[in-house]
Amino acid sequence: MRYGYYLAEPGGPDPIGSLRDQIAQAVEDGFTSAWISNIFSLDAITALTAAGVQAPPIELGTAVVPTYPRHPGVLAQQAMTANAALGGRFTLGVGLSHQFVIENMFGYSFERPGRHMKEYLDILLPASRGEQVRYEGETLKADLRLTGPGAGFPVLVAALGPRMLKLAGTVADGTVLWMTGPKTVAEHIAPVINAAAAEAGREPPRIVCALPISVTDDSAATFERANQIFAMYGQLPSYRAMLDREGAATPADVAIIGDEDTVLARIEALKQAGVTDFVGSVFANRERTRALLIGAAKG
Repeated sequence: MRYGYYLAEPGGPDPIGSLRDQIAQAVEDGFTSAWISNIFSLDAITALTAAGVQAPPIELGTAVVPTYPRHPGVLAQQAMTANAALGGRFTLGVGLSHQFVIENMFGYSFERPGRHMKEYLDILLPASRGEQVRYEGETLKADLRLTGPGAGFPVLVAALGPRMLKLAGTVADGTVLWMTGPKTVAEHIAPVINAAAAEAGREPPRIVCALPISVTDDSAATFERANQIFAMYGQLPSYRAMLDREGAATPADVAIIGDEDTVLARIEALKQAGVTDFVGSVFANRERTRALLIGAAKG
């Protein structure tokens, strides 16, 4: 299992410089990848590109870019440009986002999201390989061919439900998860996506699992802090479904919290469940937690 690091959303007067320093530190610490979300601050692809070209080599990935606000051909072009600038080190993670974001904030319909993602990937994937695309779906159309450099980067889909997992296993390079624990990975995520990939004659897919993590001797206090920070994820339907599968009452129940032995055991459980890449999102006790992750990554 590979170890990645979840980059903190940078602020201050030089956010790109801050991100560059975080990436450089991740390389020095021995992580194989570094990831950033695309929410309502920096554009993830632009930020990773601007910072990554100034930092030592490491895989840089988005976890994740919402599909709805950008035509798949436009996103493919942007991602190809990023991959060219980064020397082939870019990984594009895409996802549906959430109904209230897409409908209430952006004004797009969230009707039949599974259909949307299939049509989106039908355009995005061949376009990102530099192929001619002539496609007419129910909601998306394209007649284009992108000729710039940077074609052929990995594409991961934030897939949680059975339909999305089957789609990701069939056509994409894997999935990127959040708020999904080892029981759910072992009993739901890994079996469905691996079977879909095998049936399609594809290589075993990546299962990139990002979770909040903190090494501490005060688990109770850190658990409460996790619930405060991550409370909203327990209210979003897609994550709520994963928490319910895990038997988790709150997001803190899937956060990796405890002393060194406890945390290492929980990471090992993810590996045994089928996770190929663990990405730690350090939210408390940063130095101690980072030290454990560094040791695990280098070990």
